[in-house]
Amino acid sequence: MHACFIIPIYNHHETIAATVAALSPFQLPIFIVDDGSDAATKQELSKLVERTPLLHLHTLPQNSGKGAAVMAGFEQAYAAGMTHGLQIDADGQHDTGDIPEFWRQAEQHPETLISGAPQYDASIPTARKFGRKITHFWVHIETLSLQVKDTMCGFRVYPLAATLEAIAEHRPGNRMDFDIEIMVRMYWRGVPVRFIPTQVIYPEGGRSHFQGFADNWLISKMHTRLFFGMLLRAPRLVARRLRRSAA
Repeated sequence: MHACFIIPIYNHHETIAATVAALSPFQLPIFIVDDGSDAATKQELSKLVERTPLLHLHTLPQNSGKGAAVMAGFEQAYAAGMTHGLQIDADGQHDTGDIPEFWRQAEQHPETLISGAPQYDASIPTARKFGRKITHFWVHIETLSLQVKDTMCGFRVYPLAATLEAIAEHRPGNRMDFDIEIMVRMYWRGVPVRFIPTQVIYPEGGRSHFQGFADNWLISKMHTRLFFGMLLRAPRLVARRLRRSAA
């Protein structure tokens, strides 16, 4: 297993240095994709490149969305010979103390998509909490399974070859719909999914790029596509459930 970290970033100059510092002790390549960030973030990234030998920076010419940045990171990492990439956000939401468990699970289950199952504190905005519940409901329908516990956490270890195959078959959305869609489509393709409970916080004064109406509209359209995609795959999904029940 050739492991690395993948970090999409857009205007998080305040937190990226701390995120990289937390990852550096693992002595693994770090692929950062700058999604058309502002000058302050570009300046901070330039400093990090100079003092972090294992850091690889790829810059998108304009802001294209979190999903587009993550997919660019997958391509960069895979081209460099990586087999697994741990996606982590740049804003300090994710608990880096759980990273050893993510890698342990990935080593034991190399063909599996390993995802965080968020454990939130009181800092989660109420609207986001209810939005997650709605998405969970639709994902259970789209997968005909309760196995997919959470599709909105951007803290995951991806098996890169299988992930890029799923993207080549049907490219997921470029923005906040990406995390949901890629997991559903990989599940459809038979990629196993495992979840690790992990603490996720919304830091005070943190900067969120979730655009209420625009991103919810994208996610609604995505669920519509996935619902009809499920109808085409329903016999195969039901047969998979029956095989698991009989095992």
